[in-house]
Formats: sequence, C-alpha cells, structure tokens
Amino acid sequence: MPFPPGETTAGQVPQAEVRRRHLSVLLRHVHAEGAVSRSELTRATCVNRSTTAALVGVLAGAGLVREEVPRTHRSAGRPSPVVRPVPGSAQVIALEVGVERIRAERVGLGGEVLAERTLLPPPGGPTGFEDTVGRLAGLVGSLGGPSTAGGRCTGVGIAVPGLVRRADGLVRFAPNLGWTDEPLAAALTGRLAPPWSRVPVAVANDADLGALGEHCRGAARGCDDFVYISANVGVGGGLFCGGRPVPGQRGYAGEIGHMIVNPGGRQCRCGARGCWETEIGTDVVTEAAGLRVPPDHSLSGVVEAAEAGDERAARALDDAARWLAIGLGNLAAVLSPRLVIFGGGLQDIYEATFDRIEAYSATTGLARSRAPYTHRRSALAHRAPLVGAAELAFAPLLDDPLAACRAAAA
Repeated sequence: MPFPPGETTAGQVPQAEVRRRHLSVLLRHVHAEGAVSRSELTRATCVNRSTTAALVGVLAGAGLVREEVPRTHRSAGRPSPVVRPVPGSAQVIALEVGVERIRAERVGLGGEVLAERTLLPPPGGPTGFEDTVGRLAGLVGSLGGPSTAGGRCTGVGIAVPGLVRRADGLVRFAPNLGWTDEPLAAALTGRLAPPWSRVPVAVANDADLGALGEHCRGAARGCDDFVYISANVGVGGGLFCGGRPVPGQRGYAGEIGHMIVNPGGRQCRCGARGCWETEIGTDVVTEAAGLRVPPDHSLSGVVEAAEAGDERAARALDDAARWLAIGLGNLAAVLSPRLVIFGGGLQDIYEATFDRIEAYSATTGLARSRAPYTHRRSALAHRAPLVGAAELAFAPLLDDPLAACRAAAA
C-alpha cells in the first residue's frame, strides 16, 4: 500500500518527494524537447508505463502539458501518445540589461516567444540605476498582465553585465553600467504594481545566462563541459562542468573578461590594467580598425572592411585573434573544456579569425599536452542571455511544478 504524502520508512524518500522529482524530470524533458512520446518519458523518468501515464495526467490536469495521438506511426502496435507543453499555461518574463539597449521577451513553457520589446538608450546615453529600473518596470507592463486566459506568469529573469549575488539579486559591480551594490531584484519588485509585485524576480550575470541558454537550447546541447565567451562593450564568460553551471562563491565565477593578459596594457573600467576585455572588447576592436562603433556594438563592420582590403581592419582582426588565443590558452589550461562557444560580438568575427586563432593557439606552451577542445559560434546569437534569463525564471516551476502552479494562482 503506498505511503501517504510525507510518510516514509527508514532509508526511504517520502512518496511526496519522489512524486515531485518525477514530475520535475518529466516536465523538464517536455519543456526542453517540445514534443515527446510517452514511451520516451518512461525511459527518462525510469518508472513504469502506468506511472508515467499517471504523472502525465497530473501535469495535464494542471494545464501544463497536453497529449496527442501521433499522426504517423511506423511500428506495429498502438502508437505511444505524444506529450507537448502548453506555452500559454505557464509563462515568464526575460529581461536583458545592456549598455546599448534593454530587451524583453514573454516566453511560454517550451521556450516559445509570445511577445518581445526593445528599448534603446534615451538621448544623452545610458540612464542611471533608478531610471533603468523604471524602464524595466514599464517593459514588464507592456508585455501584458501576469494572468492570461490560459495561465499565469510564474517568474521574471534578468540578465545583467556584472557581478550578481544570486541569493538576492544584488548587482555588486557592473562597471560598464556604472552600478555598484544596486539591489536590482528588490528595486524592480518595488516598482511593479500588484499582482506583478508578487511574481518572483531572479537576477544573474548575462554571460552565465548566455551559457545556460546555449546549454538548454543552443550550441552546447549535449555537451557537459564548455565555456561560453561573450564580448560586447565588456567580456564575460559562463562555465559548465559535468553538466552543471559553475557559479563560484556567491555566483561570482566567470568574470574572464577581467583575467589579466597584458599587464602593460590599457586601463580597464574595473580599475585594473591589461584585462582581457581591453584587448578583445568589441569597442576596442572596432576602434583599432579605425571605424566608428555602431549602436549595437557589432563587429560585422570590421569583418566587412577587412574583406574589402582595409589593412587596418585586417590588423585589428589579427590582433583580436592573437589575444583570443592567449586568453583561450589560459582557460584551456585551467578548465580543460570540451567546447568553447563564441557569443556576443565574438560570433561576428568567429569565421574570419578561426584559422588565426588556431595558429596562435598552437604556439602556446601547453598546446601539445592539453586535452583538445573545439570552437563553435553561438547558435542563439544575441538572444542567448535572454534565453538563459527565461530558463532562470522557469527554474522554480520545473523544480516543483505543482507548488509553483499553486503559488501563481494564489
């Protein structure tokens, strides 16, 4: 006879916890894959078919998934029903605060983008913290209310280019925004009117979330050990080891843009000299090419100029490749990743610099002895941090689907 919820015997996990874990595994699988047969879910959850059917029934009863009979069926026997997420049933708001723009998306379960907005800086340049929080609150409101006909918004995730204390969403230091010890999560919650103010807000570093996005839905799917590098005005990195993110103490790991590569180099916004971002930041590369920095800080103009025969642009790309190889050599020696993903502005120069990066990398001291790794450009392009912010916001729902649904309905 099954134990009542919470009841257990010595050495056993409570039945309610076992059920929660199974529901979590099942919903994560459907959220990631989009359409999954019930037989595949049985393999993913490692339970029998009848238990899988019961679990799917629970999630369907909560409105999170629906079952369909497949239109085509090649093997003999009864076809296994296909389970799909219901995007409107649970939604999140993903926000990205950048130097050049603020972007927002409303995302449904399964990753479907339901609405999107972009705000450019007002005349006179980037705004201060309080003004930025006000603009974020306005963006959230412009994407609709927390309740919809079919479900509710269960969370808000924010990507920020700086050190973020994950526990409470405090931005400790964001030099390119000019922020120090700013309570972003609490400030946004305080600006939102009920019922939005009851929706949980989570904040994380933009490169960390870029790595999360690539792992869930991009170039790192199926890869458990990788480094994601994103260069815009600054340079950030997200690290995965053994299939899990590496947050470091208080969530501060991954600030690879402030790894010293040239002690005699330029002064960095962080106060140090010769940080990696002072050599491969998009503005640095653009200015070295003798070009005006575009509003989106893209490097595509540098590549186009070099391909057209501009020698200064070609030298800028060669210098960027050399400094990239130096920094990548350091990362490879310490982390030994299987994969390095080029995100942000670096994806603009990836193909143009790949051969040179390989050539320069071969000259580093540990080139022969280190484990080989591959390079790959981002599959999500500039959306990677937003995709990661959405996944961050979905985390409570995916961890405990029924509890999150109850909290959203309260």
